This record gives sequence, C-alpha cells and structure tokens, in this order.
Amino acid sequence: MAKNNSTLVCFGEVLWDLLPTGKVAGGAPMNVAYHANTFGLQAKMISRIGADELGGELRLFLEDKGIVTDLLQVDRALPTGIVKVTLDANGSPSYEIVQPAAWDAIQPFESAIQAVKSADLLVFGSLACRSVATKNTLLQLLELAPVRVFDVNLRTPFYSKELLAELLPKATIVKMNDEELDIIGGWFDASGDEDAKMEFVKDYFRLEALIVTRGARGAALINDNGLFTQTGFPVKVQDTIGSGDAFLGAFLSKLMAGADEKECLETACSAGAFVATKKGATPKYLPEDVFQNAAKEAVAA
Repeated sequence: MAKNNSTLVCFGEVLWDLLPTGKVAGGAPMNVAYHANTFGLQAKMISRIGADELGGELRLFLEDKGIVTDLLQVDRALPTGIVKVTLDANGSPSYEIVQPAAWDAIQPFESAIQAVKSADLLVFGSLACRSVATKNTLLQLLELAPVRVFDVNLRTPFYSKELLAELLPKATIVKMNDEELDIIGGWFDASGDEDAKMEFVKDYFRLEALIVTRGARGAALINDNGLFTQTGFPVKVQDTIGSGDAFLGAFLSKLMAGADEKECLETACSAGAFVATKKGATPKYLPEDVFQNAAKEAVAA
C-alpha cells in the first residue's frame, strides 16, 4: 500500500514476547506502529532498549519493518524488555511483564519532542506508566500532541482507577476492549448495557471517539455522529496476540485517509481477525491479504 502523508508516533514499550515457540518482537505501541506502517501510515517509535543483544535485534527488527528508529533510546544500565507469555487452549495469552526494563526509563529529548509536535497522531498506552520516569515523559509529550490516541492496555498489576482517571481526559480517541469497558465503567458508575456504558465513558471524559473491540463479536465506535458497529469475521485462531494492535493500526490508517466510520471499523476488524490466524503480533503481510482473507472467511461462513 502506498504511503500517505499522515504521520504517527507511538510511545511506550518495545520488548520481546517469549512464547512457548520462541521469542517474537512485541509491545503494544510497537505493534500498532508496525500495523499502521503496513497500512500506509508513516510510523515512528519513541521507546528505550538496552545496550544488549536483544536491543540490537529489536532495532534491526524495526528497521526491517520500515519503522523509523531514530527516536529509540539506548540504556546502558537497564536490559531490553521481555515478557513471558503463556497461551491457554483457545490461544488467549497471559503475560508476565518482567521489570525493570529499559522502556521504564524513557526520557524526554528534543528530537522526540519535535516529532510529536509535527506528527498527526500520538499513540500511547497505560502500561508505559508503570514507572514514574516514563510516565512523566509521556505526560510532557501529551501536552504537545495534536491528536492523542489512548490504547488502553490493562495489565495486572500495572493499572488503577486513579491512573485511568488521569489519562483518559488527556485523550482525543480511546480504544479499549469490552472487558476493559466493564472495569472502567464500573469504576465511574456507568450503568446500562454496553452501548450505554460506551456513551457514558465518551461523555464523561469528553472524548471525540471511543472504540470498543469485542473479540469474535467485532467492534463498536461511538462519536458525535452516533454509534457504529461491525460484526466479527469468523477465523481459525492461532493466537490473539497483537490482534487489537492490528485493529488499531488499520483503523487509524483508514481514519487518516478520510474513510467513514463504517469503513474504518470494517478494515480494522478484518485486520484483527487476520492477525489472529497467525502466530505472534507482527506477522508479515500486505493489506490486500487482510481483505482477501475476510472475503474468504465470509464465503466459508
């Protein structure tokens, strides 16, 4: 897919997911950057790696995927991040996010500040806020970003009501899954069905848009134009690692290309379903592979 003129900066963790079958490059912000880049956005990554072999391999991985690495810091004391991943019978992952890691010490620096100021979108998550240093850097950059996309990632024990209450009002667009909607809605006394909770969260935090992924059921989006839904694409799941990140990367690429809500959701759900048929969060593919797969699965269903 040809590049468009829109730029995206992702902030947060880069790491290796240690799967039963071997290590795979990961970290939600990095995954979003990879999938957004695949769909045509110009993606950059602000993070920090160790001065070790795993860090060097991560840099090479990002360069190979076409993700700009000039905003990748190197830490001489802390190691490159790793996550120990186990999968249940349905391919759903659980994580042991090892700490400390280099991405716990992301520092504000001039090139990162300028990149955020000039970018169309800044994507961030909640996990990066597990350390004071990285959280403070994020808060500084959020003040500079024109559009702030909050990819909620509630990973035990690295989240709290207080953290979400601080981050959500700073966002322009928020993406979360249905389980996270229930947790956050419960914290702030949302009532009613899922649609009502979405409307409450959007209005309570004055968001321009709230996206909720629903696993195999698809996804929903609420903004000032109304509520939009997309049913899921039935696929044979290998694992669901990175499916939500593929969803968001594809969604943002369509959004920045001027697509309407329906097309954004359809493309995003197709991408998320496609990645679930592959192992790991960053399989190599082209956008047309996603659409061909969605069409094939629709016929099979």
